[in-house]
Amino acid sequence: MAKKEHYRSRASYKLMYIQEKYGIIKEGDVVVDLGCAPGGWLQVARELAGASGSVFGIDLEEIEPLDGVVFIRGNFLREETRERLRTAIVETTGRENVDVVLSDMSPNISGNYSIDHARSVDLVTHAFEFACQLLVHGGNFVAKVFQGDMYESLIRKFSAKFALVKGYKSDASRKSSSEIYIVCKGYCP
Repeated sequence: MAKKEHYRSRASYKLMYIQEKYGIIKEGDVVVDLGCAPGGWLQVARELAGASGSVFGIDLEEIEPLDGVVFIRGNFLREETRERLRTAIVETTGRENVDVVLSDMSPNISGNYSIDHARSVDLVTHAFEFACQLLVHGGNFVAKVFQGDMYESLIRKFSAKFALVKGYKSDASRKSSSEIYIVCKGYCP
């Protein structure tokens, strides 16, 4: 279906379902997508933010260019990549902060569930901390994580900074997948 509708990945529908349920992105929003390759979430974010919005993506891998999207190749965990993103946001929007941070990142899978869960939690924790640096008051954050014993502590940590924090299992996710999206609305610094 993704190919038929010209989306770069099945993941596009995951963001569409999240949007339908939670209204994460509004027209005119400035959106950052961490770990954006191959660009499925960027396509949806671009559509939702509209011509008056701005969309930025970061990934370790190169992606095919997308109209209306600023792409930065690099590791968001590195300060120089974060600085390149901050510069691009200011130069493109005239703003220092963004309305939405998205992360559909996944760690390299080892096959050991405990290790993969811990790596996923570490990655989403870094994404959360970075989102807290970028978001405007009232901004939104969505991130994928693998479920496991550290999931509830993540929910508590995120709840300290957002008015609404919910776990969401997308209909577009495989039934056997342990991935869940943490949807956070209303950032309160």
